[in-house]
Amino acid sequence: MLSPRYAPLAFSLLMSIYMVTLMTFVITWVNTGLDEGFMARWWRAFYIAWPIAFVLILAGAPRLQRLVGRLVKKG
Repeated sequence: MLSPRYAPLAFSLLMSIYMVTLMTFVITWVNTGLDEGFMARWWRAFYIAWPIAFVLILAGAPRLQRLVGRLVKKG
């Protein structure tokens, strides 16, 4: 198991892989169709988008969690 100090890193890694996999698949499919070159186009979109998503989630998740904490009614 991971140390709790690595939780933000693990969350960012898993969330970015999950989101980028699904989003690049759907967007590539919608824009270019499911033909013989689909997997190559999808993989290219994935490996370009994943590092960007990882860094954005790593940097943005703590701020967004604090914002949600302020928006949620305590009760």
